Amino acid sequence: MSEAPTTARVRAKAERRSALLSEAARLFASHGFDGVSIEDLGSSVGVSGPAVYRHFPSKQAVLAALLVGVSQGLLDGGRAVVDSAGADDSAALRALVRFHVDFALRDPDVIRVQDRSLPALAPQDRESVRDLQRRYVDLWVDVLARLSPTTDRTELRLRAQATFGLLNSTPHSARSVTVARTRAVLEEMAVAALGR
Repeated sequence: MSEAPTTARVRAKAERRSALLSEAARLFASHGFDGVSIEDLGSSVGVSGPAVYRHFPSKQAVLAALLVGVSQGLLDGGRAVVDSAGADDSAALRALVRFHVDFALRDPDVIRVQDRSLPALAPQDRESVRDLQRRYVDLWVDVLARLSPTTDRTELRLRAQATFGLLNSTPHSARSVTVARTRAVLEEMAVAALGR
């Protein structure tokens, strides 16, 4: 059975939802979750506040879609990176580093929102984010464990999480250096921090 063709209306709705999430990341990063109203969010994409409710039932649902979505995207993307490396764990690790650096440079607002607004999520959504993040960390730890089979997984987890701290500091630290140089420095430091 083939899928029904995507209509212009469905595409437009998906594009508007995506625009709302992008603007939510920017606004929440700049003003904090509590400092942004539904009206502010709607206005930023050229719709009324009530029109936002066609896409999300509440401002908290916007935050959940943003943070759960990015966490799922990291996990799915990380899995694809590891799968594409095949049996070459060194290549998988380097590719994971590049993948996460790409995320950190592309989505610094999302990192700021995660840092500042995770507690504003409903408990179930917060647990979903944490679960997805744990699974993403485990993906890295599995690769590291194959590269260093005698190293305790607890230490490998520490290395991975410390590396995320380094890479996710980009919104605060990478303001006066070119993107290309920032990317090169972060990748070099991350690989060194991971012990490879």
